[in-house]
Amino acid sequence: MTTKKRVLTGITTSGTPHLGNYVGAVRPTVRASKLADVDSYYFLADYHALIKTGDPLRVQRSTQEIAATWIACGLDPEQVTFYRQSDIPEIPELTWFLTCITGKGLLNRAHAYKAAVDKNTAAGEDTDTGVTAGLFMYPVLMAADILMFNAHEVPVGRDQIQHIEMARDMASSFNHLYGEHFTLPEALVEEHVATLPGLDGRKMSKSYDNTIPLFVPESQLRKLIMGIVTDSRAPGETKDTEGSALFQLYQAFASAEETAALAQAYAEGIGWGEVKDKLFARLNQEIAPMRERYDELMKRPADIEDILLAGARKARAISGPFTQRVRHAVGIRALSDLSVGQDSDKKKTRSAMPTFKQYREKDGLFYFKLTTASGDLVLHSTGFSDPKEAAGHIRDLKTLGSTALAAMSEKVTLDTSEENVSATLAIFSEEE
Repeated sequence: MTTKKRVLTGITTSGTPHLGNYVGAVRPTVRASKLADVDSYYFLADYHALIKTGDPLRVQRSTQEIAATWIACGLDPEQVTFYRQSDIPEIPELTWFLTCITGKGLLNRAHAYKAAVDKNTAAGEDTDTGVTAGLFMYPVLMAADILMFNAHEVPVGRDQIQHIEMARDMASSFNHLYGEHFTLPEALVEEHVATLPGLDGRKMSKSYDNTIPLFVPESQLRKLIMGIVTDSRAPGETKDTEGSALFQLYQAFASAEETAALAQAYAEGIGWGEVKDKLFARLNQEIAPMRERYDELMKRPADIEDILLAGARKARAISGPFTQRVRHAVGIRALSDLSVGQDSDKKKTRSAMPTFKQYREKDGLFYFKLTTASGDLVLHSTGFSDPKEAAGHIRDLKTLGSTALAAMSEKVTLDTSEENVSATLAIFSEEE
């Protein structure tokens, strides 16, 4: 029997879904949910929303809108595990377990936290002004979402790859301390998924207030499209497809043949008004049937609630027993189990070790890094064209320790003091 690949993805419930969300997240995940060899998990990330907004009604409304959007766009709750994050109490519990084995140094390097610190520094303010513990701990909650269901792959944009790497680091640290419990997830980056421009030509984003909501009424959709900013070239003048927000939006919905025809029309001097008419017609052709289903669902919030609660029961059939195993592993267990497994638990504790991780980057080269048992990065290497060469350096560092370190100064970069690195390497020789 072949084990299905587990793929997990979530959408934060902090706003109304727009065309960019549909093209970048909703449409590709709905298509993926129909694959026979994939076990899909889809969730509404309402805990994550609390980091981004303090408006309770917005979180509630967005939860309904995103759930209705996913279903209206073709997601079948019977064929996937579809749930609301806050309906799975084991997730915040796992977040705490992971918090207790995650080094603060790892979280210090998170992009969102560093961006907030850099912004404060540039403004001459205290580095942590406006930084909540929620923002700082965001990567741990995200790791708990992923590791709870031992997802093999997580579809993400390039800006989210770091979070998957951090989830892998947390899983490795926990596994070394308490035994093998977590699958190390992989980031699934969809290179071909477009980033759509908004009304002003910048990336479509709620932050810029330049979005086109996915399921606005037909008349409003036309009005928004007619308001998209263009240049001053008149009908009859050749127009560039590159950098044209209208063309990029059209391309995201049209076939290759339709896109080529519009590109030819640009070269022949089509007027901007006619381009907008074509864009509206093409978008509405795809959206109108889904809009009708969406409007029906939004009138029946109780039906959406029932769907989400059914999904939560399905998810908790997995998260409940798994969390019990994790609780037992860390020592949260019945006192009647006191004498059971003490020897093996001591052995696991003694086996807590730093970790060498070898990996391949997009440049085709092989790298390795060394982290402590708690996940703190100690050193990382330069790139190697031959994975065996990288493995050889790892072997030398494990067996020769600081002696090997001195001989490969051009091959590795230390992320802490040389004394700390040497102490970490010494643990391998002690284990021998």
